[in-house]
Amino acid sequence: MGKNLKTLERLRPVDLARGHGLSTQAVRNYEEAGILPPADRTPHGHRTYTPLHAHALDAFLALVPGHGHRTATSIMRAVNEGSAEEAFRLIDESHAQLLEDRRTLRAVEDALHDLALAGPTPAFASAPGGLFIGPLADRLGIRPATLRVWERAGLVHPRRDPVTGYRVYDEAAVRDARLTHQLRRGGYLLEQIAPLLTEVRAAGGPEPLEAALHTWRDRLSSRGRALLTGAAGLEAYLHART
Repeated sequence: MGKNLKTLERLRPVDLARGHGLSTQAVRNYEEAGILPPADRTPHGHRTYTPLHAHALDAFLALVPGHGHRTATSIMRAVNEGSAEEAFRLIDESHAQLLEDRRTLRAVEDALHDLALAGPTPAFASAPGGLFIGPLADRLGIRPATLRVWERAGLVHPRRDPVTGYRVYDEAAVRDARLTHQLRRGGYLLEQIAPLLTEVRAAGGPEPLEAALHTWRDRLSSRGRALLTGAAGLEAYLHART
């Protein structure tokens, strides 16, 4: 079937570009990047494409939403170089990353559930007056320096012991540190976390984060579906090559 696709019809770069809503330069760039198999040339040096190239472009455009441009490029390059196993490995990595992101989302949801309970969980119960930076860092599994960075970013507000000058984290500061820790694991940047924590403090609890978590959950679902769409596009291309 692949040989028939290569010989039945000849497409100009502009034909391939228009059929996919791209510029002819984009098509040339995709060929040079290995996303498309090499094009034939006319006696005058002009590129000519075939329906097989259209299948390749379909596959790449289907892969991008789920895998991202860089990984989708690597997948197509591997297929065009005859290394399907490398392409499958890259696809597996994207699925593994999505699974890890889902686990992180669940961890954040669990953290919010804990914070919604009356009082802190036993593992984070503050000693009378609060926790010092070392014990809190140990319980979070991070370095004290990380807590200092979060403090400078306005995410955590410990008070100072009037005698020693040491940082002391009360129940609210422990809550903010825990939420920051979980959201960082979820891929949130410090500047993205700050307004969420501001809402939590203003509302007196973590409920305002529910909307953000809903968006995050929808984004993961969309990515999962995009991976399926990409797999279908790549399978069609693999079939066309046989």
